[in-house]
Amino acid sequence: MSALAGFAFAWLLSFAAQSAEPLPALSAEAGNVTVSGLSSGAFMAVQFHVAHSSKVRGAGVLAGGPYYCAQGSITKAIWPCMSPHFFMPVPKPDKLRDEVDKLAAAKLIDPPDGLRGSRVWLLSGGRDDTVKSAVVDGAHAFYRQWLPEPAIVHEHLPNAGHAMIAPAAKAACEATEPPYLNRCGDFDASGQLLAHLLGPLRPKAQTAGGKLLAFDQSPFAAQNAGLSEMGHAYIPAACLAGGCRIHIAFHGCRQNASTVGETWIRQSGYNEWADANRLIVLYPQTSNAHPENPNSCWDWWGYTGHRYHTRDAPQISAVWKMVEKLAEKP
Repeated sequence: MSALAGFAFAWLLSFAAQSAEPLPALSAEAGNVTVSGLSSGAFMAVQFHVAHSSKVRGAGVLAGGPYYCAQGSITKAIWPCMSPHFFMPVPKPDKLRDEVDKLAAAKLIDPPDGLRGSRVWLLSGGRDDTVKSAVVDGAHAFYRQWLPEPAIVHEHLPNAGHAMIAPAAKAACEATEPPYLNRCGDFDASGQLLAHLLGPLRPKAQTAGGKLLAFDQSPFAAQNAGLSEMGHAYIPAACLAGGCRIHIAFHGCRQNASTVGETWIRQSGYNEWADANRLIVLYPQTSNAHPENPNSCWDWWGYTGHRYHTRDAPQISAVWKMVEKLAEKP
């Protein structure tokens, strides 16, 4: 990129941030939050769940693995946590539990007993060569240390590639390509995970009639957080009066708005379910500005610092501040 082009791109980003609206205060329920994500977003959903287990009631994990899987190493992220094999298996649950106990004792995460009342929904694909099914099995084994089996749903789609599965998606079930949205018949990942995490749902709206807000993330994020200038939030009209629950949907690598536009935000299916069930959906966004993160992944291996998996982590703390803002009284 030339110096002039680089300047123009930076100016456009700055203009976009200035034109974005602030995230509103909506008297939402900060103590009744659920999370989900795909790939790096799935690892982030698990981290966020464990770090804030006293307030986060459940996690949807699509093609992701257990907490602290990478143990601060990009090498471990690539092998045991994406393509494990005999010599580099997924970390054992008891080893990861030791890290949880240590961090809780240091008051860097919530006490893990907070996990016991939550729910977890897992998805793996038989044709996913990016994050192997054994990694999702590792997430199952990790959560099983605190949760009874009925609290965990583990769906496996033999023909699915590495993607969010949604009825509105255009790509074939077996695809692994941007925007990482596949159609596998009528399988509705967002509807299934929300129903498991939240309980019975009203039928989803035929069209999303709420407001898709582009908001300025800069008030919430430290400079080294690796977040983009703008995030998104879907706000049903019914939530303007307050009292709605919050679901945080973490995108995967190369699935942020700067890369695929609003395709994932609009076609993943969350918004239609949110409209009918008084649910605000928060779509925080990463950037590729960090030199160790050219693919705009969420930090699940430590590129923002060694406390990347705690409440103090730049990304986790920024997203929690967004939750707190939504929970404020107008």
